[in-house]
Amino acid sequence: MIRTLALIKAKGFVKDLPLSSLSGPDVLWYWVDFNQPDENEARLLADPFHFHPLAIEDCYHFLQRPKMDYYDGYQFFVLHALNPLTLHAEEIDLFLGPNYVVSFHLMPLREVEEVWSRIMQDKKAKERGPLFVVYQIMDKLVDNYFPMIYQIEDHLDAIEDNTNRQSVSALMDQVFDIRSDLLKIRRTVVPMRDLLYRILNSSHIQDHKLHHAYFTDIHDHLLKLTEMIESNREMTADLRDSYLSINSNRMNQVMMTLTMITTIFMPLTLIAGIYGMNFENMPELTTRYGYYVVLGVMLTAGSLMYLWFRRKGWFDEPRK
Repeated sequence: MIRTLALIKAKGFVKDLPLSSLSGPDVLWYWVDFNQPDENEARLLADPFHFHPLAIEDCYHFLQRPKMDYYDGYQFFVLHALNPLTLHAEEIDLFLGPNYVVSFHLMPLREVEEVWSRIMQDKKAKERGPLFVVYQIMDKLVDNYFPMIYQIEDHLDAIEDNTNRQSVSALMDQVFDIRSDLLKIRRTVVPMRDLLYRILNSSHIQDHKLHHAYFTDIHDHLLKLTEMIESNREMTADLRDSYLSINSNRMNQVMMTLTMITTIFMPLTLIAGIYGMNFENMPELTTRYGYYVVLGVMLTAGSLMYLWFRRKGWFDEPRK
């Protein structure tokens, strides 16, 4: 689907003009949105817009890294939205010219829908031009990153408190899932931050200085997002190390218990093994109180070894 929004002299914004009418003398600037275009509609990027073949190729080869390319008479932007459910990146491409902006995306994006509605209602948008549309789209994309980070932070707090008394293995699985989610978000946020830095220092974009404060605000948001991601990654690393230490400590406790049981029963097993041999010349077998003596020796040996382990601190409770 292709839709158009054009600012006409003395008329204001007009929707759904044919592409052939967008170059008229009364058109101050316009926005063309390629929303999930089919093959025939996508060919319009080459004619009548005559965009560079490399830029058109980038529109189809998903997923490009967020970037900005300069071409003769226009700039080409690759931006990323994040799916709030899967955290997978969804690409949107923008062509910015002196009096137009063309957006191209193969999936429906709520950010574009919000900006489309806002531009039509914003009276100041008429004066700000197509670069303001680019700013609005970038701003919406970046603002929608924050709820995902906040949700991850809440999840980390819940894991740290562990009010549901979940097992260490279940908590470890959640921590590793969160680290994977943070990595997905980081792959989008960091390139977007670098892209905004390039935009702020670019001399090729028309009216760039008029909108410098707006793009600086987006860059600040991306810096904050980057710090939040790194902070959360460090927190997941600390939780991972803590749970690994707890798990290792519990394993050590189990091994100590098994070692004590085995060690205590080793001499008892030796004594029982010796007197379990069926030899005829064993004088102890004919002793009247031999059975009770052997039981006493076994009990004494087991008790002494128990007291020795207790003195060594093997029965002490681990500190929490």
